[in-house]
Amino acid sequence: MNDWEFRLLEEKTPSESLNIGGMELRPGDSVRLRPRQGGDIFDMALSGMTATIESIEQDYDGNFQLAVVIDDDPGRDLGMKKQPGHRFFFSPEEVEPLTPQTAPQHPRILIAGIGNIFLGDDGFGVAVAKRLINHSFPAGVRVVDFGIRGFDLAYALMDGPDATILIDACPRGGAPGTVYVIEPDLAELDSAAAQFAPVEAHSMNPVNVLRVAASMGGKLRRVLLVGCEPESLGGDEGYMGLSAPVEAAVDETVEVVESLVQQILNEREH
Repeated sequence: MNDWEFRLLEEKTPSESLNIGGMELRPGDSVRLRPRQGGDIFDMALSGMTATIESIEQDYDGNFQLAVVIDDDPGRDLGMKKQPGHRFFFSPEEVEPLTPQTAPQHPRILIAGIGNIFLGDDGFGVAVAKRLINHSFPAGVRVVDFGIRGFDLAYALMDGPDATILIDACPRGGAPGTVYVIEPDLAELDSAAAQFAPVEAHSMNPVNVLRVAASMGGKLRRVLLVGCEPESLGGDEGYMGLSAPVEAAVDETVEVVESLVQQILNEREH
């Protein structure tokens, strides 16, 4: 789809629902992709995958199109509207509605690495995320390197994962390289938006991001912060690279995150 077609599509009024296969589908519902025969390489790659409907729109000819994001796509949260690269369009004939009984039942866990790589040990969360991205996690577990993209993390939290694991540098007065696991009190995030600082474009404050997501109606479920005591956050000039004790804590943190994921999955089963 070229830019001209995309703009025309965006100018159409989205529909609230669409009847497909005898089921009334709405944004947020799950579907399995069944692209038509003879499609392009994306159709071949996405065939059989499950996806979530983002919106129901009309193209410039007035035909309905389902804008979907692919479940477990690590890039599904790129940008506020996931467009254009990670939002895909399918006709109603190319999707199979999934009922609550047939939709994937695995818990959704978001692992978010955050931090600024130009501020020394503040890049800790990014370093851990890069290690975890290629890890073979069970279905439903997504690892995303958010860096300093606070708004993107807020919108990912709006998607309502069952559990979120944030990984970040965490100054608490301990020895550099000390790894902490903290579960913040989500009830304290219900304060009015005027009582907290907004998300800044070039920094990442995880507490402010959680508050922004909550203020926008996001249903925050379990949130865990895996933090590491920094040795230096770059000083006035800043620099790239982790200090020796924080670099040594990356392996430990990878194991901690793996253990937390397994714990969450075991709790769900019981």
